[in-house]
Amino acid sequence: MKSYGLLLLATSASAFQTTTVPAVRSAPLQMAAASEAAAGAAITPNAAIKVAANGMSLLKPIFAAEASLQAAVLGGLAKVDPDEVKAAIEFEKKANGVLIYTYGLSPFSSEALSILDMSGYPYKNIELGAEWFLLGGEESQTRVELGKAGDGDFGTSLPKIFVGGECIGGCAELVNLVEEGKLDETMKKAKVSKKGAAANKPNFLSMFS
Repeated sequence: MKSYGLLLLATSASAFQTTTVPAVRSAPLQMAAASEAAAGAAITPNAAIKVAANGMSLLKPIFAAEASLQAAVLGGLAKVDPDEVKAAIEFEKKANGVLIYTYGLSPFSSEALSILDMSGYPYKNIELGAEWFLLGGEESQTRVELGKAGDGDFGTSLPKIFVGGECIGGCAELVNLVEEGKLDETMKKAKVSKKGAAANKPNFLSMFS
């Protein structure tokens, strides 16, 4: 009888125990949190590349003269039409919110691409060639035309970056935007959104599904 009473008491006590239910976070909120975390990640440019990129500006006149000579020789041999090259550049500028022209072996191009990757913004990369001395006729003429962007203030060296169709310069200028905290502002003005921004935006109704 005593054992039966203890059993009954234990059963009654268990009926009043609180069951802890693990909190379930909805998928949209998880995606939004992940997006916020990625957006908050700091972009850290390479200091050595930055110094070298700024130093390249001193060589603009030499590079400009070399680029024009190369385009005249190789472009002439290949019978490249400068107007067609201009039209191709304009088309790419209008078709892409962020556009970058690069060299495959250039550390400045690699650094700019790395920064854009870390920023989370979508972009199109057009690689003209491995380096300037390996360009063909059309690519050489493209280099000359790109040198005219931004009223020629950024020279003929690559990378050359366009945001919303406007040239913002090359690697050094991109680094400056990052360090001054103006990259997001520049992208916003050009109406460029980060990758997956629309998909990751939580839907109010989906929180209750």
